[in-house]
Amino acid sequence: MIGREFLHAPGPTHIPQVVLNAMNRQPLDLVDDRLKEIAKSCFEDLKDLFRTQGHVFIYAGNGHGSWEAVLGNICAQGDTVLVPIVGHFAHEWADHARALGIKTQTIEGDWRRGIDPARIEEHLRRDTDRRIKAVLAVQVDTATSLSCDVQAVRRAMDAAGHPALLVADAVASLGAMPFEMDAWGVDVAITASQKALMCPPGLAIVAANDKAVQIAQATPRFQRYWDWNTRIGDEYYTKFCGTMPEHHMFALRAALDLIKQRGLEAIFRSQRMLSGAVHQAVQAWSQAGALTFNVSAASERAVTVTTVRTAAGIDPDRLRTYAREKLGLMIAGGLGKLGGSAFRIGHMGSINEPMILGCLATLDLALKELGLPHGEGAVQAAIAHLARERAAG
Repeated sequence: MIGREFLHAPGPTHIPQVVLNAMNRQPLDLVDDRLKEIAKSCFEDLKDLFRTQGHVFIYAGNGHGSWEAVLGNICAQGDTVLVPIVGHFAHEWADHARALGIKTQTIEGDWRRGIDPARIEEHLRRDTDRRIKAVLAVQVDTATSLSCDVQAVRRAMDAAGHPALLVADAVASLGAMPFEMDAWGVDVAITASQKALMCPPGLAIVAANDKAVQIAQATPRFQRYWDWNTRIGDEYYTKFCGTMPEHHMFALRAALDLIKQRGLEAIFRSQRMLSGAVHQAVQAWSQAGALTFNVSAASERAVTVTTVRTAAGIDPDRLRTYAREKLGLMIAGGLGKLGGSAFRIGHMGSINEPMILGCLATLDLALKELGLPHGEGAVQAAIAHLARERAAG
C-alpha cells in the first residue's frame, strides 16, 4: 500500500518519530552515569505525571503486568478485593485477581454507564469485618470507552469509613486527562507505555504511596520480580530487578520530554477538542439508526477512545478489515460481550487535527463503499467542531 497507514487503535498508539529515533542507538553499560541519569529523570517525571509524592516502579511488561505487580504486593492469597465492573478490562482485572488466589467481589454494571459511587459505599458499609483490602477502579475502560470518576470512588470509600486501598487503572488515561493521585486519595495507580505515553508496548508503570508500600511490606509474598521492597532504593540494578529495558527507557525519556514541552493543560485541552470531533462524527453517523455510541451520557465518554455500537446485521469486523486492507486505516474491534457488535476509534497520544479528520473521512468512505447505513455530514460536523474550538482558543 502506498502512503502511510493511519493507526487509530486505543493502543498501541502512534509513536512520534523523535521517540522512535531515541531508540535507534547502541545500549549503554549498566553502570554508565548517562543511563542512571535517564532512569532517575524518568522516575521523577513520572511522579509529576501521576501527581504524587509517592514511589514509582517500572517493569518490563504491559498493563496486565501492572495489575499483577500491584495485586502481588498488596494482597496475599485469600485476601479480598472489590471491583466495579464497567467493561471488559475491569472484568479482566477481577479475573486476574482470582487467578492469583485473591477473592473477588464485583459490582456489576451494564457496560454503558460509569462507576456508581453510591453502590460502592453501600457495598463497603456491609463489609463490617473489613475483609475488603482494596477497591480496583478503572478510570477509562477502552472496551466500553467509559470514563469513570475516580475521585468519587474515594469519596464513597471515605463516606463508608472503610480502610481499603484505592487502586486506579490509568492505563488509558494518564497523560491524556486529569489524574491527581495524591489529591484524589488514590493509594496505587498503574499505567503502561503504549497509550498516551506514546511509547512502544513493553513498560508497566506503577505508583504507590507510603500507606500502600507499608501494607506491601507486611503482606506475605511468593514472588520476586514484582516485589516493591527490592526495587526501593538508589541501586538501579535492583530498581529493575536486573537489566534495565534500556531502549524502552530511551523512548520513555523522549516521550516525557514531549509531554513536558507541550504541558499537560495543553494536552488535556487538545484531547477534549479532538475527542469532541470524533463524537460529533459519530453523532452524525448515528442518525441512520445503525450506529450509536456505547456510552449514552456525553459526560461519561472518554477523551481517549470512542466505542461505536453496530445494529444487528452490520458486521463491524468487516468494516475494520476493509478499512485496514483497502484504505490503510486501523481501528479496533469490540471486546468481551461487545465482540462482533462494536468498533473502537482510538484518539490519544501523538495525534492532531489532520490525523483525526483523515481517520473520520476514511471511515466515512468505508461506510459508503460497503453500503452500510449511516447518517451524512460526519466529517463536516467534525470540522465545524474543530473550527469552533480553535476559534475559542
